[in-house]
Amino acid sequence: MNAFRLIAALLTILLLPFAAAQAQTERPSTCLAMAQGLPKVIYASLALPTAASAEAVDITYAGHSTYIIETPAGVTIATDFSGAYGASPVPRVVTMNKAHGTHFTRSPDPAIEHVLPGWNPEGGPARHSLLVEDVYIRNVTTDIHRYGAMEPDANSIFIFEVAGLCIGHLGHLHHRLDDSDYAAIGRLDVVMVPVDGGLTLSLDGMSEIARRLSSSVILPMHRHSTPLSAFTSRMGGGFELDFREGRTITVALDNLPRRPTIVILDGV
Repeated sequence: MNAFRLIAALLTILLLPFAAAQAQTERPSTCLAMAQGLPKVIYASLALPTAASAEAVDITYAGHSTYIIETPAGVTIATDFSGAYGASPVPRVVTMNKAHGTHFTRSPDPAIEHVLPGWNPEGGPARHSLLVEDVYIRNVTTDIHRYGAMEPDANSIFIFEVAGLCIGHLGHLHHRLDDSDYAAIGRLDVVMVPVDGGLTLSLDGMSEIARRLSSSVILPMHRHSTPLSAFTSRMGGGFELDFREGRTITVALDNLPRRPTIVILDGV
């Protein structure tokens, strides 16, 4: 673990409220990680039990690594957007990752209001901190393997904070996370996890990450031909399995499962 990355991540978390006062597009994160005796991380929610906290978010599996998130205010977000899935109706926000052409597009529909690449075309890490009505969107950069070498900060884990929930999409994750990554990500009530077992991270590595995040809802994606049991069996007995007939799950702070649950939507 790089100590400087850990310190930088923790400082970023601590300074979020100050940064929020300086920029209209930022606000204090409600998904903070309080680092006490790392590598153990204690997650603290700043969500207050207001009427808004009980509002629901719809999450729909569109295909491949694309989920459509619809917020209570009607903001639609398409993750890992290539145009093949989730293009109609046109989402208001799209996030992209560049490991493969199936996770981004060079020609997004001009009607899309916010296009958020997980990499910085000019080099260095991409930094997104965007408030769109009732959803705050931020990212944590990760590295990817390209042409036999690791390309630093070339992709992102995107986090969507809405209705008191913290929703994360791991993207095309290629490596295990270290303590600084977990601290920067913070609490995730819902996490979308690639389970292909090879093109991204190994199933052993991905299940380790999913277990440590301890999210209430785990949504597999990017499965290809990998048997779902190859992933779920690695998660252990502490996780429930919930197979759904439809492609949409509705989540709110007051209906999160009591035990961590792997939810397999239709099409996954």
